[in-house]
Amino acid sequence: MKLIQISVFLENRRGRLSDVCSLLGKHEINIRALTVAESDDFGILRIVVDKPQEATMLLKSNGFVANITEVVTVEVADKPGGLANVLAVLSKHAINVEYMYAFLAKATAKALLVFRFDDADKAIEVLKKNGIRVLSNKDIGSL
Repeated sequence: MKLIQISVFLENRRGRLSDVCSLLGKHEINIRALTVAESDDFGILRIVVDKPQEATMLLKSNGFVANITEVVTVEVADKPGGLANVLAVLSKHAINVEYMYAFLAKATAKALLVFRFDDADKAIEVLKKNGIRVLSNKDIGSL
């Protein structure tokens, strides 16, 4: 199962991140995870939200450059070595991680890891075969 992530390109200036978060909040769209990568001129905000299609349309209609990317979110034990175990499985099967970030789920004692892979379908197959739970958009919406 692939998850929808929204990438928003932001000018690197004061208030732009706040603008995005405020806009989503005013429209009852809940951010479940986020990460920001920045350079001198711009930043890339990557977010996982409970209503990704609605959020993307809203952002675009308000002048933001927003794109949908498919990512994979897995559940791991929130303990030392949890991430290392998942990465070992992926490495063993020659699956490249392009980037990743993590967040904690309120409903469980698990950590959630968001991955962008060079071959998401293969990664999902390998993860499931190795007993690693892969989450869906519905799972994220219910957190």
